[in-house]
Amino acid sequence: MSNHFALYAPHALHDYALLADGERGALIGPDGAVVWLCAPGWHDDALFASLIGGRGGYAVTPRAPYVPGGYYENGSLIRRSRWVTTEGVVECREALAFPGEPGRVVLLRRLHAVDGPAHLTVVLDPHADYGRAPLDSAHRDDAGVWHLLTGPHRLRWQGAPAAALREQGLTAELALKPGETHDLVLECSPSPLPRTPPHAEQAWSATERAWRRAVPPLDHTIAPGDARLACAVLRGLTTRDGGMVAAATTSLPERAEEGRNYDYRYVWIRDQSYAGQAAATAGVPELLDDAVRFTAERLCADGPRLAPAYTVHGAPVPGQRELDLPGYPGGFDRVGNRVGQQFQLDCFGEALLLFAAAARHDRLDATATEAAEAAVRAIADRWREPDAGIWELSPRQWTHSRLICVAGLRALAAADPRHPRAETCVRLADTVLAATTATSLHADGHWQRGPDAPAVDAALLLPAVRGGLPADDPRTRATLDACRHSLAEDHFLYRFRHDDRPLAEAEGAFLLCGFVMALAEHQQGRTVPAHRWFERNRGACGASGLYAEEYDIAQRQLRGNLPQAFVHALLLETAARLGQDHPHPERS
Repeated sequence: MSNHFALYAPHALHDYALLADGERGALIGPDGAVVWLCAPGWHDDALFASLIGGRGGYAVTPRAPYVPGGYYENGSLIRRSRWVTTEGVVECREALAFPGEPGRVVLLRRLHAVDGPAHLTVVLDPHADYGRAPLDSAHRDDAGVWHLLTGPHRLRWQGAPAAALREQGLTAELALKPGETHDLVLECSPSPLPRTPPHAEQAWSATERAWRRAVPPLDHTIAPGDARLACAVLRGLTTRDGGMVAAATTSLPERAEEGRNYDYRYVWIRDQSYAGQAAATAGVPELLDDAVRFTAERLCADGPRLAPAYTVHGAPVPGQRELDLPGYPGGFDRVGNRVGQQFQLDCFGEALLLFAAAARHDRLDATATEAAEAAVRAIADRWREPDAGIWELSPRQWTHSRLICVAGLRALAAADPRHPRAETCVRLADTVLAATTATSLHADGHWQRGPDAPAVDAALLLPAVRGGLPADDPRTRATLDACRHSLAEDHFLYRFRHDDRPLAEAEGAFLLCGFVMALAEHQQGRTVPAHRWFERNRGACGASGLYAEEYDIAQRQLRGNLPQAFVHALLLETAARLGQDHPHPERS
């Protein structure tokens, strides 16, 4: 095991990149090691689990001393890992063949000696069941292609006919002349693989074309390059059935040794709605349609009993369990999630905001219309109940949950004011707003977290941003002022105060909230502060441009699972909105 840990030593989250094809994702480190890949789908067991201390990985690493780097090709999740070595410069172009097949992984890697010769070590060490299953067999056929078995998985590996089976897995040494390229193609499936292996050149060409179709130029945004990458991440996390996982990973800690690490490889209705609204704002209709389809199907099936999250197949999220692995440093290994046991009222409001956005773009079909009716009825029936809220805490009458329902009801009514339901939506919105004002408006004029929770919460910026209250409403402005005063630090924003500790001692800054603050300032016509908030939070990404949920300001480190979909969604939306004309004149 010592060789295993030396080969796949953990890195700071800042250093990892994502490969994704819609059906699953892989994390790759600066040393060229794929340390995380679940197969065949997002929440299935990991085949490469080194990220959380299990066995399994797939590394392509220069033998000479090197300085790592790399970048994504424009508007895609095609990655170029790049190493400047003492011999020269070598790159590894890598991607999951896109769009992915639900049952079969195809991982493409193309080595290129860019400047000077290149000598690399390649190690393939697959272990099913989060690294606990052995490599049952490995043999090479007459064409030099390797065939492997581990757990339920069949693997086929092209490009390393001279590899040898050693303690750390199949190992090969590759030597490239200046300018030379070399392809490695790995397939994995629990079912028999196709008789003919994929041809590398054809697979690359198909993947390039698919990414060009999937991600538009987004030149109308204020940060087109970052907006395109955010769009690519959202597309890479979204299956062909429309479900978008909240993140590609599990068990990456939000706070070291505090037990706050979770499995986010599932579809949160709220996050799906954020992505759809961002897609509507930025002009990415396919992502909007995906979000609407998945959310509508779940609402039509479950109505007022809508769960906060589902698997990508629309099934209940499995309960939480531990794997008995070392875990990522500072974390604890966990799979599954207890979210299925919660009631989150705000999901219905977010779903209505999503459907309203689709209606404004004339993309609301019959199923989504039925789902919207179901969401309105659910709010009418359940808005008085305590719920876990956006932050998934102990049930209370959280103010944000009620106000985002107000925003959703009003948005749906405004999207089609002649529809018979519009009057019902407006009346219900007025009722919920009046009741919430009576119980949850602080004496200082800002919205407080709940009737018995007088502090402010960054989530309370969202209802006004979404049109639940006017921008010039005194409650809107007072809440914005309170967030600036109580929750902001160096143009980062925290969710809420946990206790009397300094903000940074309780948790990291919440990047979702930082982008929401930019939207709130923009809504007030405060152009310079809006851009300042956007740029500050835009800079809190890793080396590859990916965002986690939280950002540790003091250590300048990412915290939590990676990449966090809702952060990329809000970046995309904010980049698009700040690229539009400002709604009001500048105010001080």
